[in-house]
Amino acid sequence: MKLNKMLLTSTILAGSLFAGVHGTHWGYTGHEDPEHWGDLDPQYAECKLGGSQSPINISKEITVETKGLEPIKFHYTSGASEVINNGHSVQVNVKPGSFIKIDGKEFELKQFHFHTPSENQIDGKNFPLEAHFVHAAKDGSLAVVAVMFENGKENEVINKIWHRMPKKPGTKVSCGLSAEMINKLLPKERAYYRFDGSLTTPPCSEGVRWFVMKDYLQVSQDEVNEFLHTMHHPNNRPVQPVNARKVLQ
Repeated sequence: MKLNKMLLTSTILAGSLFAGVHGTHWGYTGHEDPEHWGDLDPQYAECKLGGSQSPINISKEITVETKGLEPIKFHYTSGASEVINNGHSVQVNVKPGSFIKIDGKEFELKQFHFHTPSENQIDGKNFPLEAHFVHAAKDGSLAVVAVMFENGKENEVINKIWHRMPKKPGTKVSCGLSAEMINKLLPKERAYYRFDGSLTTPPCSEGVRWFVMKDYLQVSQDEVNEFLHTMHHPNNRPVQPVNARKVLQ
């Protein structure tokens, strides 16, 4: 397990969480869609065999009120280095120095990327866009902060990222997004849902701490359409069985 965590962390540092450990091709359509991920490569078996897979539908039936749920301490103090179209999403890599602190541990922000429609649901509802902020601790543990976007006015930060967004898969460009702008992609109120889950892309490894922000940001329909046009298709994994898990709030 420790080796696997180190391998995943190295993959994130290399600039893409999406390539898979061995690079076996996968996708969101046809015979390489999420339904088939677990059969594409033995390394992806957890996609079909895992019992704590992400994303999920966060419903009232599985949420538990928890007194003293500690706040996430955000320390996003570094800007972005580059934006990548890896064929599965648009990913913004972040310079070293930004982190969150939770469970007495620091998780460094490595990158954030986007899915349309949202992967996680809240009471059965999908959102037009979801951002995943991917963090890794020194021991290889992963934590993802998810932010939902609802239809509304144009989002200044999304607009800046989309302006730099490469249209061709497998390409990247420099990105001068500041720490201040990255912080604007977080809601002002930082209440969250918490659950144990997995990566939402192959190899679907479990043991990931998930924090889904309760408050939403806005994005315009034109911005969502531009992202969808760049991806050519939706890039969300369907919700997975919750099984015995509970969501803390």
